[in-house]
Amino acid sequence: MSAPVLAEDGTEVQPPRPRWGIGSRSVVIATGLWITFLAAHLLLAGRWWVWLIVETMPPITLVVVPLTLLVCARFARPVRRRAGAALVAALLAGAPFAGLAPAAAFGDNGSGPRTGTLKVFSWNTDYWHMTDDVTAFYAYLRAQHADVYLLQEYLHWDDGPVRIDDLTRLRAAFPGYRIAVASELVTMSRIPLVGQRLLPASDTDWRGSRVLRTDVRYGSTVMSLYNVHLAVPVNLDLSPLTKKFYRYTHDEYRRRQTELTALRADLARNPLPRLVAGDRSLSLSIGAFSLAAVSGMLVIFLPDGAVVRELLMAGVLVRVLPVTAAATAAIASRALCLGIEILLTAVLLGNAAVVRKRRAPANQGA
Repeated sequence: MSAPVLAEDGTEVQPPRPRWGIGSRSVVIATGLWITFLAAHLLLAGRWWVWLIVETMPPITLVVVPLTLLVCARFARPVRRRAGAALVAALLAGAPFAGLAPAAAFGDNGSGPRTGTLKVFSWNTDYWHMTDDVTAFYAYLRAQHADVYLLQEYLHWDDGPVRIDDLTRLRAAFPGYRIAVASELVTMSRIPLVGQRLLPASDTDWRGSRVLRTDVRYGSTVMSLYNVHLAVPVNLDLSPLTKKFYRYTHDEYRRRQTELTALRADLARNPLPRLVAGDRSLSLSIGAFSLAAVSGMLVIFLPDGAVVRELLMAGVLVRVLPVTAAATAAIASRALCLGIEILLTAVLLGNAAVVRKRRAPANQGA
């Protein structure tokens, strides 16, 4: 054990605390920014219409980011414990909203063996068979061999929703099924239907509500099936540089809130077993962005997967968007990521400059 250092007056001189390096500073800054974002996300998601744009990020981000920072924090010794504790808290706070459902993936949550199986098939038909071969459309539906079908977009589109009447063909294709049609929703059941109703409306056109509840009898049990098609939160066909984009997002937010409020209220009052299925209208860009981002990191022979990432993202989006819109979305995604990387680089370089400036007098004195 080394002897203490004494000053001229005999008092012990405390050794200087080690200064944080660039890595430690970066971890602290990144952790602070993430916790700030997470707090804003938990407070504003579902409460402020502008935040719908932020909510298009892949939900798994709420787990990936704190886990990545936890790995980085292990190498930042001066702040490892404090940053680690803060990041674990952020991980636990964000994980319930990350779209992970371990119980659904790994078993029947301890309820024991099932005496029977009810097969439910949910599908957004993309404007019924407006652009598809009718025979192939019905052959695909029959091939599912489901006990219950929950179908959305029972309509055509021509600058707006257009009613259709395809019940005769439906009944011929599915003899013995009970069919409930309301708004743009179709529920077909091989087991008895004992009740149906639309939840409070959100649309101003003929579609009205986009949540259809049907009660079915399965053996001795009556259960509720909710056929859902929520309003699209963000329209990728519109440019974010126009007022129309934000007006659309604001109006869709109000529709979604009406639908979700009615759905939550009905679920809370309903004592029966319940299943909610359908199209929540989450943008395909979420999955495309996730797939492209991961692929970009794996393509190590190009900087950040340049070009490969954009081609993959555009290739996914082109299935639902015009080619020009898909290309624009991919390029905009690259520009956004590049801007964030430049900002982070500027922060790191600024920190490095501050550290060098503070150390310069000490080095000169030595």
